[in-house]
Amino acid sequence: MRLLVRPDTVFRWHRDLVARRHAARSRPKNGGRPRTVHSVRALVLRLAAENPSWGYRRLHGELLVLGVKVAASTVWEILKEAEIPPPPERASTTWADFLRSQADACGFFETVTLSGARRCTCSR
Repeated sequence: MRLLVRPDTVFRWHRDLVARRHAARSRPKNGGRPRTVHSVRALVLRLAAENPSWGYRRLHGELLVLGVKVAASTVWEILKEAEIPPPPERASTTWADFLRSQADACGFFETVTLSGARRCTCSR
C-alpha cells in the first residue's frame, strides 16, 4: 500500500481547518458601535453654532433635556470631526467684530475743526 501524501501534510491540513473554524467563530457579528444618527449630528452642530459659549458638556446636557440620549464623548467626537474649536476659542470676539458691532450701535460722523483737523464722533 502506497500513501499519496505524507503524514505531515495531513496534520497541516487539520491545523489549517481548526484555525479557520476558530477564526470564523471568534469573528465579531457586527462591525462595532453603530454611527450616530445624522439628525443628532446635525442638532449638535446647530446647537454649537447658535451657542458659541457652550462646551460639549453643556451641549450634552441640553440634548438630554430635549430627550436625545447620546454620550458626552459622542458630542465631543462630533465637534472634533467637524473641526469646531472649544468654547473659549469659539466665543472670543475679534477686534473687527467688536468695532463692527459698535459702529452698528451708534452713528459715527466726521467733523472738521477750524484748524482743519478731522474728528470722528459718536452720536448715541
